[in-house]
Amino acid sequence: MTAESAGCESTAGSGHPRVPDLFVTGNIPVPPGIPLGPDPMAGIGVVVPYDMSLDRELWRWTPSDASLFLTRTPDELLPVTMEMVEKISDKELVRTTAQSLRSVHASCFAYACTSGSFVRGLGGERDIVDAMKSAGAPEAVTTSGAILEALAHLDIHRVAIATPYDEPITTRFEAFLNEAGIEVVGAAYLNLRLDIRVVPYYRTAELVRAADTAEAEAIVIACTNLPTYDLITPLEADIGKPVISANQATMWAALNRCGLGAVGPGQRLLAIAEALESDGISPPTGTLRAVE
Repeated sequence: MTAESAGCESTAGSGHPRVPDLFVTGNIPVPPGIPLGPDPMAGIGVVVPYDMSLDRELWRWTPSDASLFLTRTPDELLPVTMEMVEKISDKELVRTTAQSLRSVHASCFAYACTSGSFVRGLGGERDIVDAMKSAGAPEAVTTSGAILEALAHLDIHRVAIATPYDEPITTRFEAFLNEAGIEVVGAAYLNLRLDIRVVPYYRTAELVRAADTAEAEAIVIACTNLPTYDLITPLEADIGKPVISANQATMWAALNRCGLGAVGPGQRLLAIAEALESDGISPPTGTLRAVE
């Protein structure tokens, strides 16, 4: 069959057929066996600290009709201390890092770092959201803002916090939650400055149990570099209350802004969101503000 009889034109002198413009514009029938597509895909641009290594965990919460585009802040080679947290949360640094995501046409940007988004209080969290929007984000959310949204969604006002950080950073997280009107009634921390990404599930489970109190309505696990995906459901069954992790809340809030639900079988935050959506009720969006 010649190129002409196949509906293609030969490129002069090359002997190779050129696909006609009609095929490119979709004005001729699709041949049998060729699927329509690709399907439309929601995109989420994710700004993470230079040491964040749980990309795969974020993907586990991501449905098949969404894609993640991750970018990292410049490497500082610092341990997880207040100095490091303040560097990675600089709003100008966040803005310039987020600019690398402009060309992927994401529907939402997420700053996936708990400590970086709470270290300067509610005002600092808003500054990071604004920095991502100034870099081209149509919608933007931070991990700490997502945690506040998750607590509001579950109507929770008293929590226990479990962190891998040292005491000063953990205390700053408590202050952030208090500023937002959330009472912290229990806390435990691992005092780690390195290798948070390799903390085993059993150690995190011990941390959560140490933080929990009878007054706590839920447990919040901080740090997007602390693995939690497979731990949430069994922990919730064990302690009988919601467990909200940093990565879970981040993906739930970001996907919500794209009109999608996160994937996490048995996780209470996601199950309640699905139940509300089936009743035609949308989850709340927007960071909580300080209680006057």
